[in-house]
Amino acid sequence: MKAILPSLLLLTAPVNATDWPVYRGSDHNGISKETGWKTTWPDAGPKIAWKVEVGIGFSSFSSAGKHVFTAGFAKDEDTVFCLDAESGKVVWKHSFPSELGDKYYEGGTSATPTVSDGKVYHLSRWGDAMCLDATTGKPVWQKNAAKDNNMTIPDWGFAGSPLVNGDLVYLSIGERGMALSKASGEVKWKSGDKPAGYSTPLPGADGLIYFSSGKTYSAVDAATGTIRWEYPWKTQYGVNAAEPIVDGTSVFIASGYNKGCTLLDTSGGEPQKVWESRVMRSQFNSCVLVDGHLYGPDGNDGDKGALKCVEMKTGTVKWEHKGFGVGGVMVADGKLIALSHRGELMIAPVSPAKFEPSAKAEVLSGRCWTTPVLSNGRIFCRNAKGSVVCVDAR
Repeated sequence: MKAILPSLLLLTAPVNATDWPVYRGSDHNGISKETGWKTTWPDAGPKIAWKVEVGIGFSSFSSAGKHVFTAGFAKDEDTVFCLDAESGKVVWKHSFPSELGDKYYEGGTSATPTVSDGKVYHLSRWGDAMCLDATTGKPVWQKNAAKDNNMTIPDWGFAGSPLVNGDLVYLSIGERGMALSKASGEVKWKSGDKPAGYSTPLPGADGLIYFSSGKTYSAVDAATGTIRWEYPWKTQYGVNAAEPIVDGTSVFIASGYNKGCTLLDTSGGEPQKVWESRVMRSQFNSCVLVDGHLYGPDGNDGDKGALKCVEMKTGTVKWEHKGFGVGGVMVADGKLIALSHRGELMIAPVSPAKFEPSAKAEVLSGRCWTTPVLSNGRIFCRNAKGSVVCVDAR
C-alpha cells in the first residue's frame, strides 16, 4: 500500500504546473502552458479549496510558487495581499491610503500586482506606484508617479498593471506611458499628460511597447518612449481598456460602448486598416487568440453581452454564447476557462466549431468582471466586493 500511495498522489497533481506572475500571464496573451489539470467536475460543482475576503475591486491574480497576489479596497485603504495558495491565509499585506472611486460602479482596485525577481510591483488607481519585497511585503520604493509628474488621472483612475521588462517597469500613465527604473522608481522617460487608456502595457517584438490612451493605441520604443506609430481609436468616455492582440505584423484592437474592433496591418510601418466592425466590443477584458481565432466577451455591462469566437483574419463570427456579459477568459491546455459576469465558471475545449462546456458551476455571486487565473492546479476567481474563491483543479 505504501508503494502505491506516491503513484496515486502523482495522478492528482498537474503534469505541468506553472506560475502566473503578471496580468495575462508570462507570455502576455492570456494563455497558460499548464497541463494535466482537472477539466470536469461532479454535478454538485468543483471542490472549493478556500474562500477569503480581500476588499472591493477588480484586480486579478498573479502567482509565484506557493503564493498568490491580488489587491482590494477597505476602510479608506488599498491593500496588496500575498496569500498562501494552499490555504488562502494572508502571508503579508501592504496597505496605503486610498479612495473608493465608486463612480457608476463599486470602485476599488483595478490593476493586478506584478511579480518579478523576488519583487512585487503595483499601481493604484490614483497613481501610487510601488515595489514591494515579495517575501515580506516591505516597500523597496513607493511614490505617486502621477502627482510627482503632474499627470492627468483618467475618469476611472489608472487600471493598467505594471509591466517589468529588463531594467524598467512600464506604467500606463500619460497618453503613451511612462518608464521607471525597477530598482529605484526613478523616471526614465514619460509621455504627454493627456489621459491614459485603461489597458496594461504590452511588450512586442523589435523593442516595442503598446499603450492605449483615451483616443489612440500606440507602439513606442521601449528604451526611449519614442513613438513608432499611433492609430486613432476614439471610444466613448475614453475607455480603451482591452490590450491589443498582436500576431506578427497584425494588430487587433477592440473596445466597448458599441465602438467595435479593427484589424491593422503594420508591415509597412504605419498601421493600415484591414477591416473594422462591431463583432467584438471588449469593454474591459481582452480576447485570447488561438489558431487564428479570437475568444472573448463582446458587449457592455448591463446589456446582453456574449462570449464569442471570431476569426481574426476576416472578422467572421464563428459562434456566440449569450448571457456571458463582460466576464473574463483565459486558455490552458486547449481549454477555455471563462468566468461570466454573474460568477458562472465554465471549462470548454477551444474550438471555432462550437462552445460546449465540459464543466460549469456558479462559484461566486454578484458582479464578476475579473479574469479567472489558473496556476499550479488552482483556479482563482473573485467578485467586485472582494470575495475570492480557489477552485481545486488538481
